[in-house]
Amino acid sequence: MRKRKIKQSEWLGLLFILPSLIGVSVFILMPFIDVIKRSFIGAMNEVFVGISNYQMVLKNTAFKLAATNTIWFMLVCIPLLLILSLLLSQFLFRQGKIGNYLKMAYLVPMAIPVASVVLLWRILFHRQGFLNGFINIFGIEAIDWMNSEYAFGVLVFSYIWKNVGYNIVLWLAGLSGISTSIYEAARVDGATERKIFFRITLPNLKATMYTIIVLSILNSFKVFREAYLVAGDYPHQSMYLLQHIFNNWFREMSFDKMSAAAVMVAFVIGGLILILQKSWDLQE
Repeated sequence: MRKRKIKQSEWLGLLFILPSLIGVSVFILMPFIDVIKRSFIGAMNEVFVGISNYQMVLKNTAFKLAATNTIWFMLVCIPLLLILSLLLSQFLFRQGKIGNYLKMAYLVPMAIPVASVVLLWRILFHRQGFLNGFINIFGIEAIDWMNSEYAFGVLVFSYIWKNVGYNIVLWLAGLSGISTSIYEAARVDGATERKIFFRITLPNLKATMYTIIVLSILNSFKVFREAYLVAGDYPHQSMYLLQHIFNNWFREMSFDKMSAAAVMVAFVIGGLILILQKSWDLQE
């Protein structure tokens, strides 16, 4: 009788997730399978070409530049975002009610439409913008920020500004799940704040950290809209990312190259997440 009840509950759970499973299958899995198929055929004649599309992509200079910039962007942004959001969440967590109001302020960038963000960047970083007007006071010559070696820094600033609030909320959720009695016992034993942070806070935030790192990796591939609307199809080479080359290949109808590159990027991201999950499991 008990086995029968367990089976019924399993079927009931399957019925609950069935609508989402169908949606994911129709709108994500099936199109991705089609992309994998297209990565092995020609764009126009649909003749099987083996791995020649992948070889063509790997030899493409623009793809190498975009992949290098994207990897560098992730290596710079994700550690900065993690550290900054963790420090700010620690500060807000200790502020009580005042911290709740400040937390809402950090979420404002997520509510601002992309078009408004682009307008803000133009006001700040245009040659005649606010930032150049400010530095002119000190006798510094105006800079076209989006078409200079500073373009990458502007893109990094945009990504952190956009995502720091969301990460703060996730960190705060993890911090609120740590029992205060643990902190009180540690302070009674004479533990310093530094030891409490590294011996109690961080170990209890491992699950939250894993979620934030995965989301940060995925969000780092979504900064294309701001960069594209500000600098166009071919921005400064330091901020030419994979999304730019995908957009250009789509416009040129180079579906063979785009499919091959998309498959490689998908497997690289999936591999990174699996490695990260495996390392987390080993630490636990």
